[in-house]
Amino acid sequence: MAKKNVLANPSRLKPFVSDHAGLFRVVIETPKGSRNKFAFNAKEHIFELKKVLPAGMTFPYDFGFVPSTLADDGDPIDVLALMDEPAFPGCVLLCRPVGVIEGEQRDKKSRQRNDRIIAIEKDAHSWADIKSITDLGQEFCRELEEFFVNYHKLSREQYKVIGVKGPGRARKLMKAAMR
Repeated sequence: MAKKNVLANPSRLKPFVSDHAGLFRVVIETPKGSRNKFAFNAKEHIFELKKVLPAGMTFPYDFGFVPSTLADDGDPIDVLALMDEPAFPGCVLLCRPVGVIEGEQRDKKSRQRNDRIIAIEKDAHSWADIKSITDLGQEFCRELEEFFVNYHKLSREQYKVIGVKGPGRARKLMKAAMR
């Protein structure tokens, strides 16, 4: 009996893992330090190159999504995962939320919410003492905010930071977006 060719679909994973209280899964699309922005195409079950950032601009940390969620922008909830070394596209991490950058994205026709969860990979040594986004400091948060503002400018969109909230708000957003 011939086997069908089957590609994995990490977007269908459960977001929370029952035997790891407080942790959730993050599927990495774009690794820290990359100029290439990758995105998972759920229909084709592949990672595709979405855009290339200009010289001198890279992703400051690993960027991905929470599987089996749907955010207001029509995509899974975005996550910026802080860890000791970069991951790779398709890598699944267990993370704990430390906060969220609440934002609004606008183009010429519409505006929509586009929040970014900030999380720490469960075994990250350098980030072990961080419990809330406020522990990262104002300058760190400002730099993340500026990255997202500048990233959206590349697509002729505006990104406005509405607020920065702690881990409770991040968990609430993820639970509300579960599908």
